[in-house]
Amino acid sequence: MLEIRLHGRGGQGSVVAAILLAKAFFRAGYQVQSFPLFGVERRGAPVEAYLRLDRKEILIRTNVYTPDHVVVQDTSLLETIDVTRGLKPNGWIVLNSADFPADSARYANFRLACVDATEIALRLGLGTRTHPIVNTAMMGALARVLGVPPMDAIAGAIEEEIAVKLEANIQAAGEAYERVRMQGEGRITNEGEVETR
Repeated sequence: MLEIRLHGRGGQGSVVAAILLAKAFFRAGYQVQSFPLFGVERRGAPVEAYLRLDRKEILIRTNVYTPDHVVVQDTSLLETIDVTRGLKPNGWIVLNSADFPADSARYANFRLACVDATEIALRLGLGTRTHPIVNTAMMGALARVLGVPPMDAIAGAIEEEIAVKLEANIQAAGEAYERVRMQGEGRITNEGEVETR
């Protein structure tokens, strides 16, 4: 069984991302559960959503206390919330960020990945300049990091669930899939050389 916790702020689409990921994993042949945890329900307030998946029937019905991986849709949460709470050693932390945190030693027991989902969302007109909606981009980044679900399953889930800016949301997922960087992975610089982190 794989358990994933998504951190975001109200209005960023964390709960919708969990639902869409559940639908995408279901399309890929997994049994799934997705559910939110709300505190104060208002735009900008911290929100958590959970996803549980397995190839066989899921019988557990508790909250996710020890996730295998974590998605962080707003890096300002790193200063106020322990996003590593219960995270299993060597689990992925997928960040909406143009770069890795300066204090990455704090995350030494985990693997880091980052993608500038905010830039993608703003460029594609998802949300507003002050409240970009980054959920579909973060879905694409997570899919690349985990190797599942396939992008056609993500696109299918988006088509099934999202009625507004459908093509832009599918494009956001695809761009993030291609642009996510994993710590230690090489990336191509403008000069054509491989740069490692």
